[in-house]
Amino acid sequence: MDANHLQLMATIAERDVLRYTPAGVPIVSAVLMHASQQEEAGVERSVAFEVPAFAAGEISGRFASAELGASYRFNGFLARKNRNSKALVFHIIDFSAA
Repeated sequence: MDANHLQLMATIAERDVLRYTPAGVPIVSAVLMHASQQEEAGVERSVAFEVPAFAAGEISGRFASAELGASYRFNGFLARKNRNSKALVFHIIDFSAA
């Protein structure tokens, strides 16, 4: 199974300034905040969490100027923060206003 796609409704809680990798790729790191009501085993459950995320390449400019605190629908995938880390980071490949 090759699928690793995540769609998340969230707000941009924190965002760093646009920077460039050593290879010259523009990148913006952020923290996304999600809160919702979900049904699990027939019971309503409140869910709230923060997830580290970043946008790289051409989408990074649009992400860098997106309104903090506004709600967006993010699409992307999860990957390790780096080769030696067990921590996951959400890689944003697209987003739109919610």
